[in-house]
Amino acid sequence: MKLKSSEEICISQNHLAQLQTKYMPGNRYSFNSSTPRTRLERLLRERELRKFNQSFNLTNEVKDGNREGDPFGNDSANEGDNGGVPNEEEFLEGFTAGRTVGDAFERQDARPSKQRLLVVANRLPVSAVRKGEDSWQLEISVGGLVSALLGVKEFEARWIGWAGVNVPDEIGQKSLAKALAEKRCIPVFLDEEIVHQYYNGYCNNMLWPLFHYLGLPQEDRLATTRSFQSQFDAYKKANQMFADVVNEHYQNGDVVWCHDYHLMFLPKCLKEYNIEMKVGWFLHTPFPSSEIHRTLPSRSELLRSVLAADLVGFHTYDYARHFVSACTRILGLEGTPEGVEDQGKLTRVAAFPIGIDSDRFIRALELPQVQNHIKELKERFAGRKVMLGVDRLDMIKGIPQKILAFEKFLEENPNWRDKVVLLQIAVPTRTDVPEYQKLTSQVHEIVGRINGRFGTLTTVPIHHLDRSLDFHALCALYAVTDVALVTSLRDGMNLVSYEFVACQASKKGVLILSEFAGAAQSLGAGAILVNPWNITEVAASIGYALNMPADEREKRHWHNFMHVTTHTSQEWALTFVSELNDTIFEAQLRTRQVPPLLPTKDAIERYLQSNNRLLILGFNSTLTEPVDIPGRRGGQIKEMELKLHPDLKEPLKKLCDDPKTTVIILSGSDRGVLDDNFSEYNMWLAAENGMFLRLTTGEWMTTMPDNLNMDWVDSVKHVFEYFTERTPRSHFELRETSLVWNYKYADIEFGRLQARDMLQHLWTGPISNASVDVVQGGRSVEVRAVGVTKGAAIDRILGEIVHNRGMKAPIDYVLCIGHFLGKDEDIYTFFEPELPSEPAAAARTKVVEPVKTSATKVSTSKSGSKPSRCKKQQASSSLEKTCNYGSGSGSGWRPTMRQKTSLHEGSSVLDLKGDNYFSCAVGRKRSKARYLLGSLDDVVTLIKDLAEFSRPC
Repeated sequence: MKLKSSEEICISQNHLAQLQTKYMPGNRYSFNSSTPRTRLERLLRERELRKFNQSFNLTNEVKDGNREGDPFGNDSANEGDNGGVPNEEEFLEGFTAGRTVGDAFERQDARPSKQRLLVVANRLPVSAVRKGEDSWQLEISVGGLVSALLGVKEFEARWIGWAGVNVPDEIGQKSLAKALAEKRCIPVFLDEEIVHQYYNGYCNNMLWPLFHYLGLPQEDRLATTRSFQSQFDAYKKANQMFADVVNEHYQNGDVVWCHDYHLMFLPKCLKEYNIEMKVGWFLHTPFPSSEIHRTLPSRSELLRSVLAADLVGFHTYDYARHFVSACTRILGLEGTPEGVEDQGKLTRVAAFPIGIDSDRFIRALELPQVQNHIKELKERFAGRKVMLGVDRLDMIKGIPQKILAFEKFLEENPNWRDKVVLLQIAVPTRTDVPEYQKLTSQVHEIVGRINGRFGTLTTVPIHHLDRSLDFHALCALYAVTDVALVTSLRDGMNLVSYEFVACQASKKGVLILSEFAGAAQSLGAGAILVNPWNITEVAASIGYALNMPADEREKRHWHNFMHVTTHTSQEWALTFVSELNDTIFEAQLRTRQVPPLLPTKDAIERYLQSNNRLLILGFNSTLTEPVDIPGRRGGQIKEMELKLHPDLKEPLKKLCDDPKTTVIILSGSDRGVLDDNFSEYNMWLAAENGMFLRLTTGEWMTTMPDNLNMDWVDSVKHVFEYFTERTPRSHFELRETSLVWNYKYADIEFGRLQARDMLQHLWTGPISNASVDVVQGGRSVEVRAVGVTKGAAIDRILGEIVHNRGMKAPIDYVLCIGHFLGKDEDIYTFFEPELPSEPAAAARTKVVEPVKTSATKVSTSKSGSKPSRCKKQQASSSLEKTCNYGSGSGSGWRPTMRQKTSLHEGSSVLDLKGDNYFSCAVGRKRSKARYLLGSLDDVVTLIKDLAEFSRPC
């Protein structure tokens, strides 16, 4: 290592202190006005600060005499064992040291306190063996996740997981928890039945095969069907047990990082406990395509549980894309470039390719014991090229395919038969499972046949070991290898390829890598990518690798070596947590734009205090009976036949019978739908966005402006018919003032393409010169005449209501609830105070100019114009009105009598104080409404509460 001069150290420390002061003063994760605004800018600055942190750590080590220790403060590393290379055991043992790396920063006053990181995985990085009633022996379990956090000094990590042993007694649990606490590990105690059903059953028998494209169990379908529900129940119970332990140890500001398919239910459990908790979830296996995932019976529940996390991570972009596609196709949610959005709540989905601690492998090659191993191996295989495979003995690793490809190579290249040897390390796993036993026998049979066919008395072409190697022996084996062969049929990442590259600085061997391994996305530039199912291709690649010129080998190695040494496991962990922190910050910015939940108590109190109330209610997704969400059976037919929610029938009748309350159903549906659902109530029905109006005891009348042009309808209708025929499960509605094409139940991606194609055709053809608005919903396209909106219609509707009822008091309370399209949300702003400077309690009154109408229509404003604001009017007509600035008492107020050329009575009937206006969007977090009601159930509860206080006629 090149030592830095004291001047360089001083500059680095000063620069680091400046960066921390400038970008992240105080708490590292608190942001102030000087913080970069865009997400990319923040992440770039965080990356810069992280690099300087690492540089600063290095300078402190240099000042301390180039001491290499573990990341949590062991005073010295075991030089005799590994030459200063921190290993997993030292990493965990370091948790117990009295002095931490943070002490160095405290001495320099250059670093804020570390953020706590709760790492939650199925297994702890240690295994426990009971030696007595209250004594335990802890054995280190070497794993990629421990290596990933090896050397990460920015966080104070604690591990939560199962210790791999059943501890039914309280004494044993307490003593084990105490022993593990010394290594900052926190146990989750699972009994044998839970482990059998949750781990062996649901995780290993259902999720693992499915995620690796092996499909669900097929051999005993009846037994599988019967046991599935009990296994899934155990899975949820186990995840809840993990959540309970996390909740017990959680502190405000902690980051909770959940790992792998064992804990897909955990994010939901944690968020139910504390919605503010920072939760990330990372999958270490592939995530299958949506067509594979949809075969899982619990598909929707698992997806929604994972979406409760703030950040969802995968090894590759392909896996992330599959996850977003599954959420889109199975849950019907909106997929965006950033992740998955559900009613304004964004779960960020991104790729975070894991790496290895490359320095550990590079430094290990200098150790005497590794050098001795290398020397022995070179002597053993002198004169022969060495090919290497290191895999778990697993169905997905493609070991039979690899060996068969090697056999084909030997068949086609006789001159290489005594010049090359394949060393295959096959680590046994799940030896008690029949499928794995069968695979072992198959591999042994193929190896024996090839060795018998191509071997001699002194040499054999394949050396096969059914066991693992220790770290030093493995490094030596990597170092002498000429060609590494990774032929996984499906692999989340496969870090063997990374380890091989890290140990090849001198040999510069060739990597043959399966395109179905996640590592192919990262190492594809330097590796030879193959389809492991194509034996001929793999055999040809072996020949190409063995005969590759030295300059090409060096170029390929350089590409991969640079990636492996820069994209380390430590960088992976830091990047994920950094993005998680930024995702939380971004979510807080988005939350500021989300309306607050409706203050129900306040809304009801003001309802009771008012004398003339107006309730404006949408229908679809506001008052309708619940319909099964995507994944449904028969949901499309139900939704096309809108029905009033059965729990609302009685409460709605009470509200309508209250003489102080006027109820308007304002919907985009046609008149027939509203008649079928509300004819028995004493209320006003406004169909087709308010263009048709009637009191349920009267006849329908139109509120459409005189000059509304509908000549475009026929040409648009032909276009809608064409696209309905081309798009399965889509349909369109022909209304009197609009046409709506709905593709909610069609294939999501195909529906979007069709909608885009339709819009392009409409704009360049049938509606290019027409006075129409095109309104795009979540999965619909609506074409309507200009000015046909709920906001434009409400003033005309109020005028007709005033005339009909002969109101003797102004409207002093308005509650407007709906799940409206963005185009129709102008109804929310219609009742808002005129000027931002007005106090919240200012009275709300309006007046508009008169417009001529036909005798069959109620008074209207100019077509498409927004009702004008209350202001002084120039005297120009004997029919002019003046604004009524009431005090809320209604004294001195009376409605103007209707003229043949009418005014907008609706504009002048409002004596509305700001605190008496409640606009509520149902399930839409991006809205112009003042408040939010989360779901249809919340609407039902509110209507019931209001009905309890209503006085019947």
